[in-house]
Amino acid sequence: MGGWWISDLLSNQSINGQVWVVSWLVWVILSICLHEQAHGWVAVRLGDDTPIISGHMTWNPVVHMGMFSLIVLIFLGIAWGLMPINPSKLRGRYAETLVAIAGPLMNIALALVALLGLVIWVPLCQGQISASLTISDPLATNMQSFLAVGAMLNILLFLFNMLPLPPLDGSRILMNLSPAYTRMLQSDTGRWIMIGGFVLVFFVFGAFIFVFSKLVVVGVAEFVWAILFSGTETPGPDLFPF
Repeated sequence: MGGWWISDLLSNQSINGQVWVVSWLVWVILSICLHEQAHGWVAVRLGDDTPIISGHMTWNPVVHMGMFSLIVLIFLGIAWGLMPINPSKLRGRYAETLVAIAGPLMNIALALVALLGLVIWVPLCQGQISASLTISDPLATNMQSFLAVGAMLNILLFLFNMLPLPPLDGSRILMNLSPAYTRMLQSDTGRWIMIGGFVLVFFVFGAFIFVFSKLVVVGVAEFVWAILFSGTETPGPDLFPF
């Protein structure tokens, strides 16, 4: 796809583009909001009331993502969020690490829920779970697409956020665990390394993480179907149109 991502999906004649656009938008917003909420829940639990005082313990995506992030989502298909915390209020030596890792762990939880739904939904639609129950298109394919997007996106978000590059969660985890890493980030050389790292992520590793996330979803789903539902007609690599 080389144009506007929404236009590309809507013009793809082999899929229901509207379903893929809606699925992507819903999962991006839901996943980022829950990711940020997870940071907030753990921070509050460990003694920091900043998420509450700042009004970020809400389900409102505008609060977590901001209007600019939502606009970028519409035009580029990517977005980000923010959960303010005050490390000085946190209790415990590794409190910052626990707060930082809570977001990526939420993404893993969402990926598992979506993936579990996917591996059950497809054989259910095909009558593999109950011969008396089958689900036909468009519901069968549309829900399959929705669950596949949710699983892939959250695996991608977990891997991306665990990279040790500021301001990603991976860097916050390492900063709390490694004084040497913190000193490196604060040096002039460290800042240039981080800039170079981000360039590599977006122009090289970003595409790899995207493809890897899709392969994980397809691979796990087909593995489970092969073991538990031998007669299931699997979607294969064409599960994703992008």
